[in-house]
Amino acid sequence: SCTVKTCWMRLPSLRVVSDNIKDSFDGASRVLVSNTGSVRSDNNNHHSHLHNNNRARLNNPAGPNARPNRFAKSNKNANDINTNRHNGPRHKKSRYNFHLKPYDPTHKPPGPKDLVYLESSPNFCDPDPALGIQGTRGRQCNDTSIGVDGCDLMCCGRGYRTQEVQVMERCF
Repeated sequence: SCTVKTCWMRLPSLRVVSDNIKDSFDGASRVLVSNTGSVRSDNNNHHSHLHNNNRARLNNPAGPNARPNRFAKSNKNANDINTNRHNGPRHKKSRYNFHLKPYDPTHKPPGPKDLVYLESSPNFCDPDPALGIQGTRGRQCNDTSIGVDGCDLMCCGRGYRTQEVQVMERCF
């Protein structure tokens, strides 16, 4: 008899995933974007490649309409993994034409898996009508909560007034 084993990827628990996301968020770094100056699109590369092929055809000793010989040995490194057949040695191309630099020059540049941001979040404590932020002054908070409705977080370190209210209700 045969035994068949099947392996598959398994996701970690939601707690582990959320802890990793929170750690990334807490460790996010502010960056500046700087252009590399190399602005070249794939369309330009394609056009340049076609132009070079047409020039090679015109200079072909068999004539401009002759089909190129696919089996002719044109480059001794044609099958080398580190060689690009059109441009010689292969260089890793960046997907984007910019680099991320740390906002604070004393920090190290972010890695490919680091979470980054371009602008700081607005201050939700103080009103900002231009952004539609009403601020937190005058809102009710829960002095026993450690969540977003807690006074320590909602009052932004400004302090808060506690008010004790006695309510008498009629029992039925």
